[in-house]
Amino acid sequence: MTVVVKVGGARAVDPGPALTDVAHLTANGADVVVVHGGSTAVDDTLDALGESPRYVETPDGVVGRFTDETTMEVFEMVLPGKLNTDLVADLQDVGVNALGLSGVDGALLTGPRTPAVKIVEDGTKRIERGDHSGRITDVNADLLSSLLADGYTPVVTVPMLASEEAAGETTHLAANADADRAAAAVAGALDAHLVALTDVPGVLEDPDDEATLIESVATPGGFEDLEAAAEGFMTRKVMAAAEALEGGARSVTVAEASANAPVVAALGGRGTTILPGAVGVDVDPVTDDGSTEYSPIQGFAPGPGGESP
Repeated sequence: MTVVVKVGGARAVDPGPALTDVAHLTANGADVVVVHGGSTAVDDTLDALGESPRYVETPDGVVGRFTDETTMEVFEMVLPGKLNTDLVADLQDVGVNALGLSGVDGALLTGPRTPAVKIVEDGTKRIERGDHSGRITDVNADLLSSLLADGYTPVVTVPMLASEEAAGETTHLAANADADRAAAAVAGALDAHLVALTDVPGVLEDPDDEATLIESVATPGGFEDLEAAAEGFMTRKVMAAAEALEGGARSVTVAEASANAPVVAALGGRGTTILPGAVGVDVDPVTDDGSTEYSPIQGFAPGPGGESP
C-alpha cells in the first residue's frame, strides 16, 4: 500500500501525531510519501522582513497567494530550507529514514510557469503579471519509487521546477505551487491513497457544526454537494482531491490532524473520504484487502479512542 500524507502549514496543525503514524505505517510495510506546505511560516517571515503577503481572488472565487520575486525568495528559504529540514529531523527521531526533496530536486515536480493571473479586485477583472507560480503537470514518479524501494520516506515540498518559453528557448526556474495540489499530483502519479490533514474534521455541510461532517463521497452528484459545502481554504482542498483522483489516486481523505492517530484513523474511515467514482473515474474496484467495494483499509482501523493498532 502506498500512502501520501499531506501535512498542513496552519498554526493550528501540529504534525507530531501524523509523523508518529508515518513511523507506524512504514514499520508495517507501507510506502509513505509526506508532502508539506508552510504558508503560515512564509507569511511570518515576510512580516519579519517588513513585507506584506498578498492574496488575490480569481474570477472563480478561489483565493490564492500572489508570489512576487521577494515572496519567491522567502519560499525557497523557508519551505525546502527550515521546514523540510525540521520535518526530516522529526521523522528520523521517530525511526523513519526520511529524505527531504523540493519539487526542483531531480525535476520532481514540473510544469509550465504561469507568470500572469486573472484576478478580481474591487469588482473589476484584470490581469496581474509577475507571478512566480507554476502549474504541476508531471511528477518524477520513478525517482520517488526508487527512493521508496531503497527504504527511504520522501518528504516533499514546493517550489516546483517551472518552464517558460522566451525567444524560442526554454528556461527553467523555481516557482511556487499550491502544496495541496502538489500532494494530489504525487498521489495520482503513485496510485496512492491521499490523506490530507487539516485543522477541521473534514468537509462540513455547516462549517460551524461538526455533526454535519460529510463522511464519504462516491458519485458525481455527491461530489457536487461536496463542492457546494466547501468554503474558504477547503475549496482548494476539494479541487485538489478531484485532481488526485483524476490522476490515478485510489482515494482521498480529508481529516483532522489533531485527532488521535490521524493518518491511521483516516485510512480507517474517519474524516471525509472521496472515491474515484465521485469524479467519474472508472477504476479496478478491488481494494487493498481484496474486497470489491470501498471499505476502511484492513489492518489500519483505529483502536478504541482512535489509537494506532
